[in-house]
Amino acid sequence: MKGQPEALDFTLEPADNDRLANLCGQFDENLRQVERRLGVEISNRAHRFRVIGDQAAVSAAVNVLQDLYNASAEEELSPENVHLFLQDSAVEERVREGHEKARGEEVVIRTRKAEIRGRGPNQQGYLRNIRDNDLNFGVGPAGTGKTYLAVAAAVEALESDAVRRLVLVRPAVEAGERLGFLPGDLAQKVDPYLRPLYDALFEMLGFDRVAKLIERNVIEIAPLAYMRGRTLNQSFIILDEAQNTTVEQMKMFLTRIGFGSTAVVTGDVTQVDLPKGTASGLRDAVEVLRDVEGVSFTFFSAADVVRHPLVQRIVQAYDRISEARDGNSGA
Repeated sequence: MKGQPEALDFTLEPADNDRLANLCGQFDENLRQVERRLGVEISNRAHRFRVIGDQAAVSAAVNVLQDLYNASAEEELSPENVHLFLQDSAVEERVREGHEKARGEEVVIRTRKAEIRGRGPNQQGYLRNIRDNDLNFGVGPAGTGKTYLAVAAAVEALESDAVRRLVLVRPAVEAGERLGFLPGDLAQKVDPYLRPLYDALFEMLGFDRVAKLIERNVIEIAPLAYMRGRTLNQSFIILDEAQNTTVEQMKMFLTRIGFGSTAVVTGDVTQVDLPKGTASGLRDAVEVLRDVEGVSFTFFSAADVVRHPLVQRIVQAYDRISEARDGNSGA
């Protein structure tokens, strides 16, 4: 899968504001569902739409949106109806087939404790992009391996002396001012928000080694706000939960990258916790940087979720009941 995403602009016709509102759903929930299921980013201004992602997913998403818009003239498009439409159309299977055709040579990450392989063509493409590019974006829902594989690539780079340190960064949007009242030093205050990164590090390096590397500042934990004014050379930098950065914060972070460094930015554009009306820096970066050389994008979908089969069934059950409740509340 290529690192640069494809973008396709199109207009839904005939122009009808009621049908447009029906298509998008309350708070754009129908669009967000299509994003999650197909692994794309969708933005629109009135009836003018833009879809960004890999070629197979973009083509599928455009067809889905046009079909749903046609259906919006005669029926209410609840989240449950959109879910059923995607299921019946088998569009996700066609996207997966497109990914399989684009699959290249397998990438294996080797650390002291394990060999890690990407599961499926999207994860393989993600690892390939990280090896080939200085700045990489992994965009998609939780459970798709975005953070875990980024940490694996970072550990491999550190152990092979390709970089001198790892820098783990995260916006602490949920905490707000409460961060100042948590006990401990700066790292301890931010620790709860970096738990997925720590868990992956412990699995690949062991608890004692991680503790020693943190003590020697080889592994550094920093909230995003503390990155301003720095330049990070010979580092592997991971910005997690990037959907909760503002446009200004994202630009600030990206301009911290120095010589000999690799950066991976991960996030889920459908789960933004920023105040209402505040643009997500991750969504903006996908638009602004999609044609920039040296920058790669990997778009994950719900089909890429790698979990215990029981957990997957639990998630699907909650999704179904949520969609049914949303449909009943809108009736």
